[in-house]
Amino acid sequence: MSPRRRTILFTLLAIAVLVTAFISGAWTESRTQLLSVDVPANARADFDLMAEAWNLIQKDYVDRSAVQPQPMTYGAISGMVASLGDTGHSVFLSPEMVKEEQDLTQGHFEGVGLEVQVKNGQIVIVAPIDGSPAKKAGLKPGEIITGVDGQDIKGLTLGQVVQKIMGPAGTSVTLTIEDPRTGQTNDVKLQRATIEIQNVTWHMLPGTRVVHLRIAAFSKGVTQDLQQALQDIQGQDYDGLILDLRSNPGGLLDEAVGVSSEFLSSGYVLKVRNAQGEITPIAVLPGGTATEVKMVALINGGTASAAEIVSGALQSAQRAVLIGETTFGTGTVLNQFPLSDGSALMLATEEWLTPDGKSIWHNGITPDVQVTLPAGASPLVPEEEAGMTASQLAATDDAQLLQAIQSLTGAPGS
Repeated sequence: MSPRRRTILFTLLAIAVLVTAFISGAWTESRTQLLSVDVPANARADFDLMAEAWNLIQKDYVDRSAVQPQPMTYGAISGMVASLGDTGHSVFLSPEMVKEEQDLTQGHFEGVGLEVQVKNGQIVIVAPIDGSPAKKAGLKPGEIITGVDGQDIKGLTLGQVVQKIMGPAGTSVTLTIEDPRTGQTNDVKLQRATIEIQNVTWHMLPGTRVVHLRIAAFSKGVTQDLQQALQDIQGQDYDGLILDLRSNPGGLLDEAVGVSSEFLSSGYVLKVRNAQGEITPIAVLPGGTATEVKMVALINGGTASAAEIVSGALQSAQRAVLIGETTFGTGTVLNQFPLSDGSALMLATEEWLTPDGKSIWHNGITPDVQVTLPAGASPLVPEEEAGMTASQLAATDDAQLLQAIQSLTGAPGS
């Protein structure tokens, strides 16, 4: 496996999302040599058919302003990828999406800060990114985007929806959001912004000897940030650690391996299965700094991609009890194939598994202790806990965090 293989999150980045897809899985370094444009002998009739359709549209479609070569080309490529049936994983990225994804893995981007993915034919929010306009507006994992700026997006590809949501900082976009539990919809106006991801934050929970450590995304450098945080935490008088991976859309696979290795002393982080069924294990890196710390981990439906790799590694090694909700379920290894105009195809070439051989793709990671947040509740983050008292913590509606405290201490919030 390439050391630069990455989990893609087609994060609307700009939507900032990653298009895990919004990426949706791990991906390898870009191929630097373009594929041949020679028409395969067994596909000449099909290429002729596409040309026939193209020419008919060019000649006879009544709305001449709508006949634009690039959108037609991108639509055709998106349709080819969609025909594979690998919904939400293999995707076509426009040049703008390629740039946004690159920015996200570097820890900064412009947009509204959503990771989205296609699920059951709908554009579903995987996770809002910490500190983003989407997070501040209260958008939640599992909610469905049904419209953009008053236009119904039914029938549009993921890429087409992302293009509508993307835009420069300072501009605005209105999303129509559906609550999957009630079917009710409402419009949410978001102002796009420049977002700097703070990968790792932590705080000693008030009234406890428990550290709440959150990893927001697996951008470049998160392992180093975690190592620094763990060094700082070692200077505290504490008894346990809560690793918070909720609404973490993922990011770079190398960083997932590095983060897992800080908590594991041996074994594997994941296994990769190729199209021939061959399985390659990815070992834990030596030198972890928190391999003996008592810990639990928090997950939810917005925990995706690289965050699922870490969750699965900790669970398989029985290193941490997982508390919360089943994760999103991304799990293909994607190869990026650049195209001549700066766009790219992200094609699934491998699948990753937990160290004990379980497939994450479409299944997710199931928590050891199932805890669902009350309707309307949002997870606490370390920045919000700095000004809280022990009684305020005990009264929070973040039931998952309270359960984690109880698991470590026997006394929730105190």
